[in-house]
Amino acid sequence: MSYEVTTIESICSRVLSGGTPRRSVPEYYRGGCIPWLNTKEIDYNRIYKTENHITPLGLERSSAKWIAPNSVIVAMYGATAGKVAINKIPVTTNQACCNLEIDSRKADYNYVYYYLKWKYPELSNLASGAAQQNLNVGIIKAFPISLPPLEVQKVIGETLACLDAKIDLNDRMNENLEKQAQAIF
Repeated sequence: MSYEVTTIESICSRVLSGGTPRRSVPEYYRGGCIPWLNTKEIDYNRIYKTENHITPLGLERSSAKWIAPNSVIVAMYGATAGKVAINKIPVTTNQACCNLEIDSRKADYNYVYYYLKWKYPELSNLASGAAQQNLNVGIIKAFPISLPPLEVQKVIGETLACLDAKIDLNDRMNENLEKQAQAIF
């Protein structure tokens, strides 16, 4: 089976970073209902909720943008540079996130997520900077990706996603059992 080698940019309908509404303006955050993701929440996971929220005014007056569900989000700055996540809800992000909206006619988002997770050492080694190691959107766009046919990508992505879901379920069951044991003793 032959794999096509291309770039991340070529399989995306949009590649963009986010933005941060000014923290000094409380109206951008207080009572906010728009999920706003920062890179400390990116840790090879699926995003179902965010720690922070912004208001519609905060979204309007910043460079934050809506990111469609099932996008692959890559952390670009500091200790998390190169880590990935998949948002399962529409989110906005800060500027330290590179948001990859995958073109479903070209690639499977789960496959891209697992590919970038596997290639983390290579991607993170591309980070540069004196005080803090950072990636940028250009580096991520140009990052090579090896693609089997789309049907094969879907099988690989779904299989790995099922395994991750099973691991997550087992972890939650163990945590619950631990809490029950603590309550008994």
